[in-house]
Amino acid sequence: KLSTPPRVFLGAAENPCIPPVEWRADRLEKKVRAGADFIQTNYIFDLPVFVEFLKRVRDMGMHEKTFILAGVGPLASAKSARWMRNNVPGIHIPDAVIDRLERAANPVEEGKKLCIELIQQVRDIEGVNGVHVMAYRREHLVHEIIEESGILKERLEAMARERTEG
Repeated sequence: KLSTPPRVFLGAAENPCIPPVEWRADRLEKKVRAGADFIQTNYIFDLPVFVEFLKRVRDMGMHEKTFILAGVGPLASAKSARWMRNNVPGIHIPDAVIDRLERAANPVEEGKKLCIELIQQVRDIEGVNGVHVMAYRREHLVHEIIEESGILKERLEAMARERTEG
């Protein structure tokens, strides 16, 4: 028997880069109104589409009512990116990303670099509260990605400042 009711932090998923993109912010709003405390997006590989999605989310005021975690992850190769795009529902990977991996001398390293760049870019977008690094069969890269992106260092420095100022 529970003596204290559990506290839950409810989450929901959103896929901001899949058509019809103009409806995605409305779908997010429904999830927030239904009780979602946080939203986790699917992989973000198309930054301009994600930026436009978040603009609509901010216009609706939803960024103040929920925490949004942008989904990112390292791609292993152009072949695996194509496979994901063609076979995994809800995955949008632009041709430019696949071309970049195809031209890379070391696609694995390029996929990791792309993930780090995306983290660094989404962290500055108003309404993004964090990232969710999804590294299917690439779990060994997560530590490197977090370290090289600089976000953990920034977070630890901010926490230290809060302790000294508070």
